[in-house]
Amino acid sequence: MGKSRAEIEREAVEALKGLKRLSGGSVTRLLRALNQALKYSIESRHRVMVVVSGSDPAKLGLLTARILLYYEKVYKRVSGGGRSLRVLYVFHDEFDDARLRKEIVKRAIKSKAELLSHSTARYEESERYLGTTFQALVLDLSNDLKPNDVGRLVGIVEGGGIIVLQTPPWDEWDSKLTLFKESLLVPGYDEPRHIFIGWFKEKLLKHSRNIFVYDADRDEILGGEPFKAPPRESRRIEIPEKRIFPVDVYRLALTQDQVEVVKSMEWLFEKPQKGSRKVIVVTADRGRGKSCAVGLGLVGLAKELGKVKHRVRIIVTAPSLSNVQSLMELALRAAEKAGLRPRPIKREGMIMEIQGEKFSIEYWEPYQVTRLQADIVAVDEASGIHVPLLHRIWRSHRRLVFAATIHGYEGAGRGFSVRFLSTIKKDSNTQLRTLEMREPIRYSLDDPIEAWLFDVLLLDAEPARLDKVDLEDIEAKNLEYLKLDPKWLFSREGEETLRQLFGIYVLAHYRNEPDDLGMLADAPHHSIRVARTRRGKKIVSAAQVAEEGGLDDAMIERLLKGEKIPGNIIPDRLLKHSRIREFGRMKGWRIVRIATHPEVQGRGVGSWLLSRLYEESIERGYDWLGSGFGVNEKLLKFWLANGFFAVHLSPDRNPVSGEYTTLVIKPIEDVCREAVSTALREFKLKLLHSLYDTYSDLETEIAIMLLSQDGGILQGYKPDFTRIQVDRLWIYVYGPMTYEAANDLIYELARAYWIQEPGERPSLSQFEERILVARVLQAKGWDEVAEELSTRPYFVMSRLKEAVKKMARHYFGLDESSEIGVSIGG
Repeated sequence: MGKSRAEIEREAVEALKGLKRLSGGSVTRLLRALNQALKYSIESRHRVMVVVSGSDPAKLGLLTARILLYYEKVYKRVSGGGRSLRVLYVFHDEFDDARLRKEIVKRAIKSKAELLSHSTARYEESERYLGTTFQALVLDLSNDLKPNDVGRLVGIVEGGGIIVLQTPPWDEWDSKLTLFKESLLVPGYDEPRHIFIGWFKEKLLKHSRNIFVYDADRDEILGGEPFKAPPRESRRIEIPEKRIFPVDVYRLALTQDQVEVVKSMEWLFEKPQKGSRKVIVVTADRGRGKSCAVGLGLVGLAKELGKVKHRVRIIVTAPSLSNVQSLMELALRAAEKAGLRPRPIKREGMIMEIQGEKFSIEYWEPYQVTRLQADIVAVDEASGIHVPLLHRIWRSHRRLVFAATIHGYEGAGRGFSVRFLSTIKKDSNTQLRTLEMREPIRYSLDDPIEAWLFDVLLLDAEPARLDKVDLEDIEAKNLEYLKLDPKWLFSREGEETLRQLFGIYVLAHYRNEPDDLGMLADAPHHSIRVARTRRGKKIVSAAQVAEEGGLDDAMIERLLKGEKIPGNIIPDRLLKHSRIREFGRMKGWRIVRIATHPEVQGRGVGSWLLSRLYEESIERGYDWLGSGFGVNEKLLKFWLANGFFAVHLSPDRNPVSGEYTTLVIKPIEDVCREAVSTALREFKLKLLHSLYDTYSDLETEIAIMLLSQDGGILQGYKPDFTRIQVDRLWIYVYGPMTYEAANDLIYELARAYWIQEPGERPSLSQFEERILVARVLQAKGWDEVAEELSTRPYFVMSRLKEAVKKMARHYFGLDESSEIGVSIGG
């Protein structure tokens, strides 16, 4: 039972009596160093960070309060202003020690500060602070260090501001069981690896410029030195004289880079020529104000297009609604300045739409954007959206702007550039303009805290540069299979290898988060395997695998009843959907992610690594090797070609990627082969009977690939028609009856076709199979099927009738001369 609020408050009041006595020794030396660092940083718009570690929560609270009050004192002296200094304090409110530290700081600021204004937040709410600005930030890391939280929150502090990290005792921090580490534990693994925090600490000490580490238990400064930046000429903002958008919109820009983005968006005012598109791509590191700049440009377009159109509809999308809040908030201000009388519509405190008399700026989830009509489409944080979906959005609209983070918490923009931009550049019907923003909004260039953040979270990780020798090794498959020790990877000796493999993940996957790095380090059931060129020693493919299964009967029973347990994705889904108990008992590796260097994709390197993973799985005595991923045609072909079977498909599309998730598995042991064979048969039967409803929008090619796995479903199956049904089939095939009057019969024939073994089926072309799935089993309309097959509806009707004619002859021996009509008397 935790302490009451009154008890915490009493302890805080008592502790605050010692605030004045908190001086002398290393505390005084720390404040002197901070004095110099803050003076330089306030003048140059850089940031300062202080780490205070210790076992006494009251002392850490007092130290934090003392540092913040000292920051206010220096700020007043250097800036000479009375500006309010906003402090955000983030903590876990379920811990008494965290509540005490927070209460001490809150009361100290309230009673002694003149400029500091204090806000508190729980870590669960941290995402909503993306895009906001504070002068001071306190992160209580004493009970948890979640990499995503650090990645999100450190960037909200502006230049001249301060960040305070509260931590457990410095020497004990590495081995502390934090909430994040606890979340990585799964049945059979009761202790995490305790690697990431050691890496985090090492980076704090390495980046000593403006980062001060103070050990309160030993009264010792462990690191830190003031950073004096070389003088830099401030850049004046110049608003273009020749412009379309109102000057009031331009005046809200904070950097020249933002002005250039707004100016470039004027190009979207004129419609592209018929059959062509206009696309603007804005890339930047985090904190450069790209979202805000796009928001300003959208309001400019709404204002000017509103003069020539009755109503302007602008669609904004991003991985989540929280990602577009800075865009929406500045768009709202700009619309007010431009006299558009905007009205915001909010959901859970976040703006999801801005409405005006003649315009609307609306947020929609990414997968929905392809079905909507709009004058302008803006895709924010595009690097967090799967590239195939970005391609569909691009092809669905004519005037678009994409904004992507190159290095940052939100996603991996380099991968976006490699995989998305390269396709657009090759399209002759797309006019493309690209801009890269460099100048930070909140702080100056070369900020030491940003340098530390990029380094510790590998936000700037890149794959190795491949030379001629590497390419020769790849061609000859002269590769090494390495089993990498996470402890070595997160050391100074292994860091270059870590950067290479994480750089491959960054480029190959549409969304990477700092938590992925923490999981790589500390998840006890995860392992790293890579393919490396033998001579050049370059990582060219990397796999992260997680051990799953080996569950006891009690746990299997819980999962069969619908309960959840940590990890164990493949056993969990297969127990719930195939109902086969052996999938809980059997053990295997789930490939969490596998990626190949972008320069050598399609050359068999990924397949080579998969084969080595399979061999090691056999050596380890595992029953299976498997994976799960957002299904698209290219990926599914890769896995099926490597001997895997798709045995599950999620009932819903992922709202960000717009894809269904599939699980694939490759059996090793005989029991597993039998279980997979049974699960596959049941899955195909379920899919076949769900295409008209749950999977009616599944891509036709994917449906055919899934249904075609490992032959048919049941041997010797035949459609069972009454005499009247057979006669009705004849009049459809050889007479005037329409598909709509006979679709019950055709549906049953289509079912029979996919249930039968391939050797038992009538001979249909791939084109006819596609019509059978799309029109008959999925009940898509004639126009939709024709568009999908790049033909005309009449041709689809004609080819379907031809396919049914083949099936009628195959199953019932029908031809044009068959006896027709049925007599009741037999």
